[in-house]
Amino acid sequence: MKPNPAAPLDVLGVGFGPSNLATAIAIEESNRRLRPACSYVFVERQDGFVWHRDMLLPDSDMQISFIKDLVTLREPTSPFSFMNYLHEKGRLEAFINRKSFFPSRIEFNDYLRWAAARFEDGCRYGEEALSIEPEVSSDGVVRSLAVRTRGAGGEEIVRRTHDLVLAVGGAPHVPPTFADLARDPRLFHSSRYLRAVACLGLERKPGATIAVVGAGQSAAEIALDLHGRFPEATIDMLFRGSTLKPADDTPFVNEIFNPEFTDLVFSQPEERRREIIAEFRDTNYAVIDADLLGRLYEILYQQRVLGDARLRLQGRIEVADAALADDGVRMAVVRSGGGERTTRRYDAVVLATGYERDIRHPLLAPLAEHLEDFEVGRDYRLRAHPDFWPRVHVQGFSEDTHGLSDTLLSVLAIRSQEIALSLVESKRHRLAQAASDPGWMAQAG
Repeated sequence: MKPNPAAPLDVLGVGFGPSNLATAIAIEESNRRLRPACSYVFVERQDGFVWHRDMLLPDSDMQISFIKDLVTLREPTSPFSFMNYLHEKGRLEAFINRKSFFPSRIEFNDYLRWAAARFEDGCRYGEEALSIEPEVSSDGVVRSLAVRTRGAGGEEIVRRTHDLVLAVGGAPHVPPTFADLARDPRLFHSSRYLRAVACLGLERKPGATIAVVGAGQSAAEIALDLHGRFPEATIDMLFRGSTLKPADDTPFVNEIFNPEFTDLVFSQPEERRREIIAEFRDTNYAVIDADLLGRLYEILYQQRVLGDARLRLQGRIEVADAALADDGVRMAVVRSGGGERTTRRYDAVVLATGYERDIRHPLLAPLAEHLEDFEVGRDYRLRAHPDFWPRVHVQGFSEDTHGLSDTLLSVLAIRSQEIALSLVESKRHRLAQAASDPGWMAQAG
């Protein structure tokens, strides 16, 4: 694609969740403190800021400290801190009286929305990114990118940018067994939970049966929510392991989420990185907060007292097949260790099966020939050939190289600053090029 005449932005961000919100704050901070300032626009397909809209359950708390907000770990005095949010909302003393480091998920979402409201002018909501394409200059050098989006009204918009930050989150993981059923409203991923469950009319089915597939935090939260939401329904948690496991959030293990541990992981050879990630996998995957496990166990115990069994844990289960029927979803399950195959019918099935994050994201496919096999640098920038000048930063796609913290909120404050400093350096380089070669700006657009 050849450049069009419109002047490019310095930075365009695709996605405006917590990661790129933190980036926007870091860019604003650098614009106040450093020169040159960077122009920016973020595009977000949702019609407004919301974080995990369908998992904002009324009884769910955060699993990390409020201090690991958008800014505090790098700038405790920032006006974008969670503490300042509480102060502005008039709840600081009341929050202190809770004697907890962990706000509810609903409150943390409100904090993020409060921060995002400061960037209304710099974010275009209701725009879905369609493609990111290189603009090749007459000398064969790519100095800018064209980002094509579709607005809420169906119109297509093209913006040019020198640099880009991609932070679009993970794609819901739907196991192959369920892939052909994903369009049926009776089977849905946890990412759509609240809206999907509200449309099923299960409150009108006193004997409804619901399966929750998974053994992690989301599965446990959904099982508890269903148990309270539908007092006469039976809820089965189906999972492959022998039992539910607690997340390891003890102090020494939690140090793996410190910024210096990212440096350690990145400095290791590939095989050692895999070993480190496997060693600490029980901090984040298929594990549940200890308090939540306690609540589950208490419900199960009270069921034994009352002779009731509405909530059932079904471990060592493999779902071998699934099919749709007029009366629900039928699943063929096998108990590991040689159990026989049985068929179960459910009125609804919730897949709490996590997310997939592939650094070879479809939006980046047009850039592939200019990149070094999608390798990521320490500053979260995709390594590129010398004739490709745009800096393309990715957030949430670098667990293999940067460690388990990459997909979590823990690194937002530090990672966003690292990316912002890279973007400032990039603009300085462009200005230096323009000063030494006046014809460069004409080629760059």
